[in-house]
Amino acid sequence: MSGSSTAPRRRGVERTRELLAATLDLATEVGYRRLSVEAVAARAGVGKHTIYRRWPSIAELLLDALSVVWISDLDYRTSGDVRADLREQFVRSSQALSTPPIGPVYRAVIAEAQADPELRARLHERFLATVEQRTLDRIVRAQETGELVADASLEYAAEVLCGTLYYRWLLSSRQVDDDAIDGLLDMFMAAYGVRAAG
Repeated sequence: MSGSSTAPRRRGVERTRELLAATLDLATEVGYRRLSVEAVAARAGVGKHTIYRRWPSIAELLLDALSVVWISDLDYRTSGDVRADLREQFVRSSQALSTPPIGPVYRAVIAEAQADPELRARLHERFLATVEQRTLDRIVRAQETGELVADASLEYAAEVLCGTLYYRWLLSSRQVDDDAIDGLLDMFMAAYGVRAAG
């Protein structure tokens, strides 16, 4: 009896994972503009109504698919050293943004969002605002533990930390490498870090 009660739920989770994986695979192959619910359904071997029951549009499906990788790969560690945690996360982020599936798919979605205000709003809500908030949460914790100066407002600092790396990755030919990450963090710590006495 207990097995029958849990099997449908487990099957539903597995089916969702299969659909999200098929979406990312297909988006990597054909790009955002050629991605469709029908194509994802064919790749996953399901009817398109199966997808529409879960997601109202192809954009929502793709953003969910990206979120799975984003959440698992790009969240912060908490070692107790804010600079080390920021650096570790930025290195992982740059690697993820430079390779499939996130890199090419995310770049295509960014490009499409410039002509689609609704997609741009959803992209900001689901990704950019999330990245900024996680960064803000991490540096506020460091402020509370005395690693960063107590009287500083850190909202703009979080935006600059994230925005600098995304600008370099999306809009320039320069690499988001160790030197770029270290230079950014050196400026941040010089501005907000608490210097040891003596």
